[in-house]
Parts: sequence; structure tokens; C-alpha cells
Amino acid sequence: MFKEFSAVELIVAKREKQELSTEQINWLVANYTSGVVADEQMSSMAMAILLNGMNRREIRDLTLAMIASGERLDFSTLTVPTADKHSTGGVGDKITLMLAPLVAVFGVAVPQLSGRGLGHTGGTLDKLEAIPGWQASLTNQQMHDQLEKVNAVICAAGAGLAPADKKLYALRDVTGTVEAIPLIASSIMSKKIAEGTSALVLDVKVGSGAFMKTLERAQELAQVLTQLGADAGVKTSALLTDMSTPLGRKVGNSLEVDEAVEVLAGGGSQDLIDITVELAREMLRLSGKTDVDVAAALNDGRAMDKWNEMIKAQHGDPTAKLPVAKHEHTILAESSGFVNELDALAVGTASWRLGAGRARKEDPVQFGAGIILHAKRGEKIEKGAPLMTLYTDEAERFDRAVEALSGGIKIESELSTTFTPLILDRINA
Repeated sequence: MFKEFSAVELIVAKREKQELSTEQINWLVANYTSGVVADEQMSSMAMAILLNGMNRREIRDLTLAMIASGERLDFSTLTVPTADKHSTGGVGDKITLMLAPLVAVFGVAVPQLSGRGLGHTGGTLDKLEAIPGWQASLTNQQMHDQLEKVNAVICAAGAGLAPADKKLYALRDVTGTVEAIPLIASSIMSKKIAEGTSALVLDVKVGSGAFMKTLERAQELAQVLTQLGADAGVKTSALLTDMSTPLGRKVGNSLEVDEAVEVLAGGGSQDLIDITVELAREMLRLSGKTDVDVAAALNDGRAMDKWNEMIKAQHGDPTAKLPVAKHEHTILAESSGFVNELDALAVGTASWRLGAGRARKEDPVQFGAGIILHAKRGEKIEKGAPLMTLYTDEAERFDRAVEALSGGIKIESELSTTFTPLILDRINA
């Protein structure tokens, strides 16, 4: 049994920049999960944490308490090691789709428990549900069996995994506390540690299309995340990657699946290939596999074979035609020159307004909605040539989507020399 506290006294303590004890944090999380601590009280605590922070011990205790609120998965009986990746999210970020089958090629199982998205586009599950027949929900036993047989699974997290996080995540989304590093870190790591993976690589996005707008904030978050992983006995590292411009050329649900398949077939946008290969190498390194040619598995068809196997295992048809939007609108370049700015947030907001994302968790997404970029940042374009094509099932959405792009695109006569690299930093625990 927990020692009894009052929610108000804990809120006041954090408001006054005091440390919360392990007992206090355990009591808070357990009683919020059960409903004793009300949403408005936890909202106040979340804001106090955002403003005043938590130290490493407090964040670790918060993470462990959230894990203890539900079940833990155990993959120790698998005949292969496990490794997973988590991205803090961005525009055109379909890396998971390619990464899971690619890593699986090398005999490392990838238990990718994913979610549905709020914001720019759908989450990984929304993208995969664009594939006819594909099923997101698996039992723990089905997940275990698929990992043993295929070495890769992308599915929904069960309701029993870190239920405290599910409640707090929804609350943060509507209370202006999403950016609180202790809350981001405990949310990510409670789920990943409870998931039971042996190794974890974090893809921490930096830039206009990411939660972390600056490299300094992203580095702070990555340090906390990797330390939490180390504390829990999970081999953890982080790559900080650029999200000032969209990844790849396609943004949207079925559009991103289509582009992921292009990469798995040995083609696709170079930025997607580069980051997928780097993350795969890091996951394999943490799993003790360093003498492997990751890029070759994309080019010779092995990753595609594994993708087909993974999709079929969850009743999807990898050969089926993907949903296509009813309407399209092409934006032409207003001048000739180089695309020196293609802002991720502008493109993401436009995609969301087209119907690719959702405003509320209960909203549906349009599988075919989104944007194809005919010219990426750094590329040359002629006046009157197609710059991007917008897709939606509801033509009345085009005006607001075009409005979102205003100011987010710059075409200039000289090529900019200030582009940021794709991988900005690496952090190990």
C-alpha cells in the first residue's frame, strides 16, 4: 500500500520547485490511473513540471511508476535478439515502414508497437491501414509468434501497456504541456521499457516540423531518454536528425506507404535511404551485429521480401492498389531558381488541412490525402514547372491547404549554402 498524500500538496511542492519523493510520485501515478487524482489536478501538475522541471531521479521514478501501472511484455524466449526504434515524429517520416523489415533481414526481431497520429498525418498504424486487409491489433501471443517467424511486427500497443501514459498523453495534448521534457521522456520510455525490447534507438527530430525546434532542446531530451534506457538495462542510443524540411517526396498515409515500398524496391529519395540505413546500422550495432551490409539488403530485394512477409502475416495484401484521393491540385513554380526553403511545418499543416491527419483522436483520416513534392530543398526548378501536387477527397479543402504553404517555400536564383545536415548529432548513454 502507498503512503497517503494529497494531490494539492504535491502540486504546490512542484509549483515551489521542490523535488517529489519516489513515494510521492508512485502515489500520484497510481491514483491518477485509478481516477482518485482528477484530470484538472494532473493538468496543474503537468504545467508545474513544464515550468519547473524534474531531476534525473524524479524522471526515472515517474517512468518506473508509469510502467508499473500496467503489464510488461517479455520476449526473452525468442531465439533472436530484439531491437526497436522510436521517432519523436515529423513530416513525411515513414522510416518505421522500411526499418522494421530491413533490420529483420539480419536476424534481429523488431517489436514495433505503434500508434495513430494527431497532427500533420496519421501515425504508423494509419499509414499501414491504407493497405487492404491489414490488421493493427494482435494479441501478445500473436505478436510473439510473428516475431519468431518473421522477425518483424508493427502493431497497436495493447490497453494493458502503461495505461497511466495513455491518460497523461491525452491530457498533455489539450493543456499546452506537450513540450515538457520530463513528460515526453517518461511517456516514450515507459512504453518502450514495458514493451520488453533489449535495444532501443531513438530518432529525435529537430526543426520546424518537430516538437524540439532547437538542437539544444533536442540534445537535452536525447540525454534524458538514453539515461532512462541505461537505468532500465536497455541498450539505448539516439540520433538527432533534421526535420526543418519534409523527409522524402510524399506526405500522407497511402502516399507514404507507396514511397516506403519504392525505397524497399531499391529506389526512392536519398534522404530516406540514408536515415533508414543509419538507424538500421545503429539497431544492429546495439544487437551485436556490426559486420553486415545494410544498404545491400535494400538493393537486392531481401528487405522487400521481408516487408511482404510482414504485411501478409497481418492479413494485408502487399500487391493491392492503395487508396487514391478523388481530387488533386498542382501548384506551379512562380519563378525559376533553386528551392532554398521547403518548410516542414508548412507542408505538414497543408497535409493536415487536406485530411491526412486528425484534429481529435476520434477523427478518421483520409488515406489518399496528402502532398507529393516534385522539387525538394536544394533542387533547381523552372518557372511554370510543377512544384507540388495536393490530394484530397474534399475539393473545398484546397484553399486552406494552399494558404498554409504561404511563406513556407522560397525559390531563389542562388543555391543556399546554409542547409543543415540530415544527422546532426549522436548520443549514447
